[in-house]
Amino acid sequence: MGRSGSTVPSTSSALRTRRRPAGEVVLGVDTHRDVHVAVVLSVSGAVLATDEFPATAAGYRDLLQRARKWGIVRRAGVEGTGSYGASLSRYLLA
Repeated sequence: MGRSGSTVPSTSSALRTRRRPAGEVVLGVDTHRDVHVAVVLSVSGAVLATDEFPATAAGYRDLLQRARKWGIVRRAGVEGTGSYGASLSRYLLA
């Protein structure tokens, strides 16, 4: 919870984390013009980490590198693959 008592997860640069799982994780990304907000989920759907990254090539590399610290990333859901998420989608597929 944030200082205001809100139950909405923070998207600050500090990761919100739980215990590290073994095996596969799922990456979800909400894309915006300047930053993308990523969540790493266990295969059962538990939120493991959230963070935001610049919508740049360096930000994409950092996003994927951090997600891989939680487990094997074989699946990703990216919002806006025809617009703000297009470049990130191409990066993840490559």
